[in-house]
Amino acid sequence: MLIKTKSNILSSEITDRAVFESRREFIKAATIFSAGIMLPSSGHAETGKYADVPIGPYSAKLPVTGREDVTSYTNYYEFSSNKKDSTVLARALKTKPWSVEVAGEVEKPGVYNLEDILKDNPMQERIYRFRCVEAWSMVVPWIGFPLGEMLKRFKPTSKAKFVEFTTIYNPEVMIGQRSGGLDWPYVEGLRIDEAMHPLTMMVTGMYGDELPNQNGAPLRLIVPWKYGFKSIKAIVKIRFIENMPETAWHKSAPNEYGFYANVNPDVSHPRWSQSRERVLGSSLFTPKRDTEKFNGYGAEVAALYSDMDLKQYF
Repeated sequence: MLIKTKSNILSSEITDRAVFESRREFIKAATIFSAGIMLPSSGHAETGKYADVPIGPYSAKLPVTGREDVTSYTNYYEFSSNKKDSTVLARALKTKPWSVEVAGEVEKPGVYNLEDILKDNPMQERIYRFRCVEAWSMVVPWIGFPLGEMLKRFKPTSKAKFVEFTTIYNPEVMIGQRSGGLDWPYVEGLRIDEAMHPLTMMVTGMYGDELPNQNGAPLRLIVPWKYGFKSIKAIVKIRFIENMPETAWHKSAPNEYGFYANVNPDVSHPRWSQSRERVLGSSLFTPKRDTEKFNGYGAEVAALYSDMDLKQYF
């Protein structure tokens, strides 16, 4: 996504590994005496609506980024290009009641209430890496369910080669939609095999509780091997289609934001390198992390692209 301003980020530290492994029991982060510094809490004390959901498959054993960092540093252009503004502006968005329209090449089209979707898809927690195209990253304990399990219920036809997602259009509340920065409403898409892949999640919570509005409530997509702009927020429509959809950022700047958007350290953004990443919430003295191809999920997803030139199809 385009970087409009240089924003300061919070300096709280990511959770220590030992703390993570006993996270169900701890409330406050451990005190670390190295250099006489006490690290603040990670915010991963699971006491909310989803505190008791089981850990799902593919959940990584990684230190989790502090909740305050994740909820106060977001790209949500429907509200603002400033990463901190949506924390306040998004509060006005009403997320209940909520429904999702299912359309296109599918046997069971219709409008589905979110409550019914959630009832049919049991929740689980998965800790995933998240990598932004702007070369920063974080690790988040998402709460949701495999997207593919939901899509199967709608019975896509053999003509369904892609899945297109659309966010809500509400410029009265989402004041960023009043500008011409992108062609609103926001649209993203996946190839059908990507959408059905077991790593791909539909998310409704994080850190043991419901998603905050600024993080995409009440329903967002998470595709951990792709750059974050693929993980569309506040979804109101899912359409099964035969041809590749024209997505928001690709339409705006196709030479910068490819449709596939797979994390790839060997393919630079035209304005910066993707070889390294700044871990959100880490100390100013912490070295940047080397970016992993497919964001570290190559063993699971590389086969999807075995016949593709990923430098051409970026």
